Amino acid sequence: MRPGVIRRQMMRRSRALVASPRLWRSRLVFWVGAIAIGLISAGFAVLADEAHGLFLTAFGDGWRRWLPLLVTPLGFIACAWAADRFFPGSQGSGIPQTIAARHLREDEDRGGYLTLRIVVGKISLTLAGLLAGASIGREGPTVQVGAALMLASGRLGGMAHARGLILAGSAAGIAAAFNTPLAGIVFAIEEMSRAYQARTNGLVLSAVILAGVASLSILGSYTYFGVTHVSAHFPGDWGLVAATGIAGGLFGALFSLATVGLVTRLRRARIFTRERRLLLVAGGAGLIVAVLGVATGGATFGTGYDQARDAIEGDGLPGVFFLAKLIATLASTVSGIPGGLFAPSLSVGAGLGSSISLLLGASVTLGAILGMAGYFAGVVQAPLTTVVIVVEMTGNHDNVVPIMAAAMLGYGVSRLISPEPLYHALSRLWIADAIRRRRSEAAPATPESPSS
Repeated sequence: MRPGVIRRQMMRRSRALVASPRLWRSRLVFWVGAIAIGLISAGFAVLADEAHGLFLTAFGDGWRRWLPLLVTPLGFIACAWAADRFFPGSQGSGIPQTIAARHLREDEDRGGYLTLRIVVGKISLTLAGLLAGASIGREGPTVQVGAALMLASGRLGGMAHARGLILAGSAAGIAAAFNTPLAGIVFAIEEMSRAYQARTNGLVLSAVILAGVASLSILGSYTYFGVTHVSAHFPGDWGLVAATGIAGGLFGALFSLATVGLVTRLRRARIFTRERRLLLVAGGAGLIVAVLGVATGGATFGTGYDQARDAIEGDGLPGVFFLAKLIATLASTVSGIPGGLFAPSLSVGAGLGSSISLLLGASVTLGAILGMAGYFAGVVQAPLTTVVIVVEMTGNHDNVVPIMAAAMLGYGVSRLISPEPLYHALSRLWIADAIRRRRSEAAPATPESPSS
């Protein structure tokens, strides 16, 4: 066939696609879904800040500072019970469930983790956790919320590419949560998919743009931790770069190993009934968080946003803060309540970097930024996402190379200690749950089933 004929056929197909009402309906529904992600993410951010502020106001002064010893464990128990009873699949960060949904082939299996019911449970119970003082963030939950909303929009619009929709919704969620559009795109490439298909790039880019615009319409243009102008100088500050990267990778790997190990063991434990075990774990984790919060004057409660911002603005944090915050975040993560790791991990990293900088007599601001990069890369083992998030959140483009170096060191050290990335290790547990659920539902229908 001659080139001219092929060209004319392609042009006729393009015109047919442009004029197709079904195609435009799908696009319109997709765009509405992306805008909804931005609006809901922005509202979620406002409510999360209010919830944490309300907790600190209610339990921060005088004799009331002791009340978290009772309120926090009870709050953890209530959140874990509600998540298990009414919103199964909403527990934890939500990113492992979203990764699992991309790997699952059947819509019924994905539906267990990405539904509008999960959206309601994820947002409401994350806010409840913050009201109870949990060391959790909203950014990870926003990924699951974004993926669920985008998948629902795609189904409504007749779009068949479920994996691409999940990827686009995840990217839009991160972009809207942090006001970091580039981070949303890089996160989709590096962490969510581990392989980027060309046919999904339009979905991801358009979702990020529309969600970002919707979020900006409510929150305005801002940098998550303000703007810093400190610069790392060679060779004087590169000892700090190496120290924060190596230490961040070490502690990040230990956090990952502890999280996966505890979650796996608690799932396999045979002591007590499942329901009683769930409540005991939640109550015990809540008590640990409460004791650490009271001991540190409330510093380890909540997201850790204020402490990280203080460190970035040059105020050194207490030397024990980063370790106490790490343990509080670990307890919150394994407790079974919904809540993310992003903001608390950045807070731990800022505290670690602050402590190292004080030991070395270096800039606290620079140490906090590098500590965030090293520790966060050590936890999630996604160095490119880490670099983009830290640079966009601080507005500091003068330190791109030192931040990259700290992130790569953190990633390398973490990989040596903990070879499998945290979110992907946890996602395998959710995949196994979906497979077991499908088999148990199918078992009564088979002739070989014991119940037949």
